[in-house]
Amino acid sequence: MRDHKPSNSAKNLRKSDPRRAETINKILSEEYPGARCELDFRNPLELLVATVLSAQCTDARVNQVTPALFAKYPNAAAYAQADPAQLEEILRPLGFQRAKTKHLLGIGEGLVAHFGGDVPRGIKELTSLPGVGRKTALVVRGNAFGLPGLTVDTHFQRLVTRLGLTEKTTPVAIEKDIAGQLPEQEWTMFSHRLIFHGRAVCRARSPRCSDCVLAHLCPAAAEYGKSAPAQ
Repeated sequence: MRDHKPSNSAKNLRKSDPRRAETINKILSEEYPGARCELDFRNPLELLVATVLSAQCTDARVNQVTPALFAKYPNAAAYAQADPAQLEEILRPLGFQRAKTKHLLGIGEGLVAHFGGDVPRGIKELTSLPGVGRKTALVVRGNAFGLPGLTVDTHFQRLVTRLGLTEKTTPVAIEKDIAGQLPEQEWTMFSHRLIFHGRAVCRARSPRCSDCVLAHLCPAAAEYGKSAPAQ
């Protein structure tokens, strides 16, 4: 392995150049062909519920709890009419079970009262539900309805910053900036690919730049003093 030195072609690509984001997306698509939403779901309601439950919890832990949850509460009306104590007991392994119970009760009530029991597709409508922020709304839209969206979670924000794709600092500003650098149809999968890469390689405290397929395009690789894979 050799010390990382960005190639001339990498130096000549401006941070705001859409070609760079597209190149990164293509490399990641080859590196993570199986990238996807890691929450298990069969319909929009299940994904909405699972995403709300994933706050401050791993997807893997959520997937352990949701089979029993989905079996007991198959629709919005079931959540709206749920016994809080029973729901809280099911959610206990996830932590923050009281707050999450209130969110699911409120989601059920909101869906029944305003959307005929169905999960809406609009961001405004989704974010009107308890516990549903813009990130959750975009996850549901992108993965349950096939509507493109960039999910700016901590992994996504860390990677686009390290890769020099944006200098924005708020999720909405980052989302808008990156959206202008990629075709709309790639937004959802780009989010998944970055999240996979962030978990596997570009970690917060100890990024594995020597194993990174993006090191030759990454201005942060030299800063971390790592080595890039041979090209």
